[in-house]
Order: sequence, then structure tokens, then C-alpha cells
Amino acid sequence: MSRRSFIQKSALTASGAALTSALRQGAYAAGSDELKIGLVGCGGRGTGAAMQALTATEYPVKLWAMGDLFADQIKASHTMLRSGAEGRYDRSSFPSLSEKMDVPEERRFTGFDSFQKVIDSGIDMVILATPPHFRPQHFEAAVKAGAHVFMEKPVAVDPVGIRRIMEAAEESKRKHLSVVAGTQRRHQNHYQEIIKRVQDGAIGDIVAGQCYWNMGPLWVEDSKRYWDKYQTGEWSDMEYQCRNWLFHVWLSGDHVCEQHVHNIDIIHWALGSNPVMVMGCGGRQERVQPQYGNGYDHFATEFEFENEVRVSSMCRQQTGASHNVSERLVGTKGQVYLDGSSGRIIGENPYEYDGPNVDPYVQEHVVLIDSIRNGDGFNEAGQVARSTLSAIAGRMAAYTGRSMKWDWAMQRSALDLRPESYEFGDLPVDPVAVPGTTKIV
Repeated sequence: MSRRSFIQKSALTASGAALTSALRQGAYAAGSDELKIGLVGCGGRGTGAAMQALTATEYPVKLWAMGDLFADQIKASHTMLRSGAEGRYDRSSFPSLSEKMDVPEERRFTGFDSFQKVIDSGIDMVILATPPHFRPQHFEAAVKAGAHVFMEKPVAVDPVGIRRIMEAAEESKRKHLSVVAGTQRRHQNHYQEIIKRVQDGAIGDIVAGQCYWNMGPLWVEDSKRYWDKYQTGEWSDMEYQCRNWLFHVWLSGDHVCEQHVHNIDIIHWALGSNPVMVMGCGGRQERVQPQYGNGYDHFATEFEFENEVRVSSMCRQQTGASHNVSERLVGTKGQVYLDGSSGRIIGENPYEYDGPNVDPYVQEHVVLIDSIRNGDGFNEAGQVARSTLSAIAGRMAAYTGRSMKWDWAMQRSALDLRPESYEFGDLPVDPVAVPGTTKIV
């Protein structure tokens, strides 16, 4: 039986999927095979992740299948990857990647089930880059099929979704699958050097911290254009919300979850634990037009860790606001300052990183592909799920005005933002949350 036939047959059962994973790892370790990559979610981030996976290594890799809700997204992504594109914040400029692509029309899948068709197409590794709401379902399917995974953060939008991710994460470990998340700071040189020193005691015991993602507005023109199409009746409720997903909580988790999770993840990394308690506040001052869905435009959250270590968290997306995307840790022997380009320690053990900084968006794919080839089962699924839950709990606290235990959110919260069905049609938008009125679930 050929390798391809074996993969297709074994994907039908969980035990077969486990054997497939072992076969793939053995082949890559021997350097005798080509890694077939599937892309699920063909927007800007998914296209960037595909480019980075295709250029991260000299080992043979090929984009094999693509899936998205919308055919125009696939077409735009495919064209960009074949033609090349200018750089932006999350990708460098790149030339044509056509030599590393083999995605005929029959392996370009659309619709809510496109993720499964990509996974079943004979791929070895899948990139999951749809709106975060869909991540639990897609990750479960990838793990069941024995595929290695790169998944963008955040990995869910509610506690029910997080529990699904955690269960699939345990299964991925049992199958010895390699899983890397889009928390790229964990693969950035200066973050690694600074956090290593913190964990080795350079600033003593951590007693407090702060993290921020404060910036201007996003998607202003896009959201207006989407709203105009929706108003003309060209798009149903479901299509409009999925295209304008950033501003609909059931799809994005709001920006405290979708974006600020990066900074919260650094706090988790440095402290090596989850919060004990979470409280927060927030609101919607600027985003009053209906095109901005039902999310907030600012949040402030406090995470209490063990030993009464308190970390304040702040994020906003408002016009004219000062920009601050960074993390700070306070210890008994010093302090740490970190941002996307630099890091330093002040106090008894001063240090400032001045070495090279490789592109972390590429490096995370280097780590993943190396792990697949080496068969070492490198797996970030659990850690990104825990960081995501902290962001979700911060949003829940802000929306309801209620404090909560982190363990309660993980184990008992029944909040589940899934719609009754996944089909293009009517889908009323939930009202904007009002603290003190919106119930905690």
C-alpha cells in the first residue's frame, strides 16, 4: 500500500490516525518525505501563516489544500501566495511561492465543512486561522485525523470551547502530535532570554505586574464597507457577521481575547501558573455605530495569582489613544520591561538583550516543522488554552461586573456562544453587555 493510500485509509479510525502520525514522523525524521500543508482560514493572517510555513525551512514542504467559508477569500489568498506581496506587521514581503504550491480547484474547499475536507485531503499539517470561534471544532477534527497543527490564538471564545481544546490537547499528546500556537512572542529571542532570567531568579520573587495592548481603532473602513453590503441585502446576518467577525463577540471573543491574549500569555509564562481570581471592567465609548457589532472598545482587568501577586491588564482600541503594547514585571530584586522589539532588567541583576531577533512569525513554524520531522511531539495547545481562558474570564468579569475564580471559569462556567446552527441566514446580534445587568453564566 502506498503512503498516500495508507493515510487516506487510516484517517477513518482513531487508531489509524495514531499510526498515520507515527508514520509521518518517521518519514520526516529520515528526511525522505514532503510535508503537505493544509490552510483553513484564508484571510490575511492565514495567508501570512501559510507563507511563513512555506519559507521557514529548506525541508520539502507544499501547500496542498485550502479551505474557507468564502470562495473569494480562497481566490485572493491563492493569488497572493502565487504572486508575492508587500510586507505588513505580521509578515515580511515575499516573492512568488508557486513552486511550493499544488492546490488545484478540487482541493479548494468552501463552506462550514471546508475544514474537514482540507483535513481529509491527505495533508500532514494543518494551519487553523479562521475566526477564533471555530478553533475548538477544527482542532478536534485535526487531532482526530492525526494531523500536526499550527493554530492561531486565541483558541476559543468561551469556557466551553476551552474545555474542548483542553480535551483535544490531551489527545494530541497521546498521539504524539506536534502543535504550535500563534503566540509568537514565545519564539522571540529577547522574550526567551528575559523570561529565562526571570525564572532563574534575576528579579527575585515576582510581586506584581502589568500588561498592555493600547492602540487606535481597527478595521474602520472595512467594517463600514461590510455594513454597506449587509444593508443592501447582499449578505445574510450570518455572512455579514462572519466577514466582520472582529466586532462580533461570538466569533472573536472581543479584542481582550483576540488581541490582548498575547500580553496575558507573557504573564502566564513568567509566573508559570494560572490566576486565582479575575475581576475587570470595560465599556463601549467610541464604537456606538451598528457596524461595530456588540464588543467593547476598552477593558481593564486585574488578575490575582498565588501569594497575592496582582497583575493589572489594560487594552483599548480608540482613536487618538496613546500606543502601548508591552509587559512589566516587578520583583523583590528588580523589574522587567518587555515589548515587541526590546527587553531589559533593572535592579540587582541588570541585563539588556542586544542580540539578534529572528522573525518570530517564521520561527514558530521552524519549531513546528522541526518537531514534526524529529518526532519529539512539541505541543503548545494546553498553555495557549490556559492563557486564552484568562482573557475570556477578564471579558466575562467586565461584561457582568462580577469577579470570579479562574478555576470556576475553567471547570463550571456554562457559557457557550455557539449559534443554534451553522448556515447562512438570520442570526440576531446579542445586545451589548451591561455590567450589573448581564448575567454571569
